Amino acid sequence: MSLPLEQVRVLDLSRVLAGPYCTMLLGDLGADVVKVERPQSGDDTRQWGPPFIGGQGAYFLCCNRNKRSLTLNLKSPRGQEIVRTLATNSDVVVENFLPGTLDEIGLGYEALSRINPRLVFCSITGFGQTGPLRNEPGYDIMIQARAGVMSITGEPDGQPMKVGVAISDITAGLFAANAILASLLSRERTGRGDRIDISLYDCTVAWLANVGSNYLVSGEVPRRHGTAHPNIVPYQAFQAADGSLIVAVGNDTQFQRFCDVIGRSDLAADPRFSTNSLRVQHRDELLPVLRSIFQQRPVAEWLVALEQAQVPTGPVNTMDRVFADPQVAARDMVWPMSHPTADEIKLVGSPLKFAAADAPPRRPPPLLGEHTGQILHELLGISEAETEQLQIQSVI
Repeated sequence: MSLPLEQVRVLDLSRVLAGPYCTMLLGDLGADVVKVERPQSGDDTRQWGPPFIGGQGAYFLCCNRNKRSLTLNLKSPRGQEIVRTLATNSDVVVENFLPGTLDEIGLGYEALSRINPRLVFCSITGFGQTGPLRNEPGYDIMIQARAGVMSITGEPDGQPMKVGVAISDITAGLFAANAILASLLSRERTGRGDRIDISLYDCTVAWLANVGSNYLVSGEVPRRHGTAHPNIVPYQAFQAADGSLIVAVGNDTQFQRFCDVIGRSDLAADPRFSTNSLRVQHRDELLPVLRSIFQQRPVAEWLVALEQAQVPTGPVNTMDRVFADPQVAARDMVWPMSHPTADEIKLVGSPLKFAAADAPPRRPPPLLGEHTGQILHELLGISEAETEQLQIQSVI
């Protein structure tokens, strides 16, 4: 079975997480992703660890499968010439340099689109190509802080907290992949590519969703609720006798069933709690009652009782329990792969499932420069002797 992007070539000039996550998604969909890396050091995340396996950082492994690695010195004229030649037979370029950096060496959108008008050129930066912060670097934690995510994350009486995963980077990568796919579709109609400007800051502000909308509608600055929800009650974690579980009561019918399970049917009839909007208003009166009830029984008993009553619930799993979950196995969300320097590595699988074609990993995350000779010969017709000269000249 063919994959959706099998005829698409992506020239990946990005590093760290947002750009590589985007290009990994395109690679999972079948694109030929040529990852351009600095000679000797490569992508920064190759050295981010521990943990390491086979000399590769786990961080690097998480976002670089289904790619080929080409080492190239972009500061050298010959290296720049090779990128321009690769761009002529590529469909997509993804880069995350500071605005203007690639323009200075003749590898920006204007230069590359002149030699390949069909090129889709995606820039991912901290703050975008315009605005007073355009020249500022973007790091996930500073974006989470500036975009307000930290102000709404954490316990009500605690310090602001960041999300445990670099969610600004991941969100930017997802938005970038969506924009690239849309541009490729548009190109089929117009015959021309496009310039895509993705900002971590924009993406994180957009990611505020209902919390951002709550502020714009009410004018009230949202506060932290811990695991609780600003608009739904009860919708949070509770401490049971031996651990934690979550309860997500999404409507009043579920609340009635929930009250039956916990042995407090009277709460559903209480005029303070009979509707969700009333429960939100009176959360400080309801939640202490619920907390004391949940502490009386172990997690397993609560999960069984709530699930039987069709009340949304679930355990608060640690990573070992996540990857031992039968549902994770059933959905192929762990991909074991052979690797050149490790007997086997395990990667988090792709959530993209197609009826017409499976998307198994075709390549493990590459070693630094693993495919340099192959790419130069296959795409540019450069001989082995010339490749050796490029290496002597520190171009590759």
